[in-house]
Amino acid sequence: MSESTTVALVTGANKGIGYEIAAGLGARGATVAVGARDAERRDAAVTSLRASGVDAFGVRLDVTDDDDAARAAEAVADRYGRLDVLVNNAAVTGGMPQDPTTVGIGVLRVALETNVVGVVRVTNAMLPLLRRSASPRIVNVSSSGGSLARQCDPGRDSGPLSVAYSPSKSALNAVTVQYAKELRGSGILVNAGCPGHTATDLNAFAGARTPAQGAAIAIHLATLPDDGPSGGFFDDAGSVPW
Repeated sequence: MSESTTVALVTGANKGIGYEIAAGLGARGATVAVGARDAERRDAAVTSLRASGVDAFGVRLDVTDDDDAARAAEAVADRYGRLDVLVNNAAVTGGMPQDPTTVGIGVLRVALETNVVGVVRVTNAMLPLLRRSASPRIVNVSSSGGSLARQCDPGRDSGPLSVAYSPSKSALNAVTVQYAKELRGSGILVNAGCPGHTATDLNAFAGARTPAQGAAIAIHLATLPDDGPSGGFFDDAGSVPW
């Protein structure tokens, strides 16, 4: 592999938006590690990506497991010695409904463990490899549900009550800002991207956008130039209000 080839890891890349992010980065010449916890689906995704010409390989990665995160970092290090792009895409709703007055505490824990703690876990495991890259990028796949400004806008349909999923994405946005602040000057650009209302199994395929459309913002943020922004929240139209 050429030293100029981008090495990317996408979590939750066996289906939906994650798969399309992997496909889009691969189409741009990147070598893509398909991070997923389900071995069968992971292998199927790798086979499909390779059939389309993408240099892809599978990495077992349950983002809620410390050992998995460490082993995934070792797998990438053994193959390439560095990581250029990390896309934290894996996410769950935690289960519905999520009315604040009746929600089970376990629902909150599940959403936060994957959508927030999992991002910190995987990012920190991969940071030593990202620091070896000439142009490292971290992209956190967020949601319009994470925008407090949009959630508070009475003129906007912000979807069903969601006391676990939406706050988890708000927390993810805050985590994104904190990483960007600490890593300022390191060359590592850290941003959050909103894919829009995309049809995935997360919403029973109710979204109006295709997974490929939803993947576009993450691909854009993963391929920013060195003078690109860091610590922002973006969708296809530009900056998203916090």
